[in-house]
Amino acid sequence: MADIHVDAVIFDLDGVLIDSEAVWAEVRREFTLARGGHWSEGTERKMIGMSSPEWARFMHEELGVDLEPEAISAAVADEMTKRYRQRLPLLPGAVDSVRGLADRWPLGLASSANRPLIDLALEEAGLATQFRVTLSTEEVGRGKPAPDVYLEAARRLSVAPAHCVGVEDSTNGIRALAGAGMRIVAVPNRDFPPDREVLESADIVISSLDELTPGLIERL
Repeated sequence: MADIHVDAVIFDLDGVLIDSEAVWAEVRREFTLARGGHWSEGTERKMIGMSSPEWARFMHEELGVDLEPEAISAAVADEMTKRYRQRLPLLPGAVDSVRGLADRWPLGLASSANRPLIDLALEEAGLATQFRVTLSTEEVGRGKPAPDVYLEAARRLSVAPAHCVGVEDSTNGIRALAGAGMRIVAVPNRDFPPDREVLESADIVISSLDELTPGLIERL
């Protein structure tokens, strides 16, 4: 692993800072079945990393939900908002890790969540001021595993992608970082663990954010 000079760190949100992938799965499944669609094992895994227009279109076209994609996205986001306001499922170590790294590097956030949910989650966690740049995949061309959201985050941070470290938990997120040419810290998702061969492309694999310290980043 060649040495690089790290100029920025970019986080994913769902599955990295908040334990929300299972919540997304439950909300989408319940909504799909309530609106006349069908759901089978592995369906949620297919949507991880998709932008909101992509997964809403998938639910309409592939799962048979009887609403147009824009209405699907809005309804699912409304239910997620209600749940976040009741209890934001912050992962252990998330706040300390973000604040510790923000003291050393500019931070970005590149998420597949809808923009209002990103803003709400960071506000509820008390982390909104820690990130110089936050992006939703709905604001770029393609969702993960395409690298678009990470490349745009690096551009807005005025940092070359090769000098960014990304923190991801999923197969499609890790693939997006690899496609962007960034260094990868993987925190494997417990509910939807990344494929083994994809996980092997990470530079560092950690079990929790308690391990994500400035010293670990500097070891890259």
